Amino acid sequence: MLTAIPRYRARISLISRSDIRYSGTLHSINSDDSTVSLENVRSYGTEHRKDNPDEFVPASEQLYEYIVFRGTDVKDLRIEEGPASAKDEKPPAVPNDPAILGVSPDIFVMFPPRPFS
Repeated sequence: MLTAIPRYRARISLISRSDIRYSGTLHSINSDDSTVSLENVRSYGTEHRKDNPDEFVPASEQLYEYIVFRGTDVKDLRIEEGPASAKDEKPPAVPNDPAILGVSPDIFVMFPPRPFS
């Protein structure tokens, strides 16, 4: 089952089994596929987690738009920064248009995902 995190996204720190730390915004968790997806991801390398210098992986300056991680290869997952407070967010302005029947800031509320058959 895909758990979408469409509005209240949190900043996540993820450490893989290879001891490489990634930091990004949580996009989704898929329990069926056992995956975790992050957006706007940076790799901080192995930092101080490897004793053997040959296994050291340096940090990268690259910003990755989207990475899907295999859940079984995730060693640690932590919230770095919680989602923005709902009171801090101003809803987008909706035009005064008689064609609009309803508004939801979350597309999944108006159009829930359907299971694949």
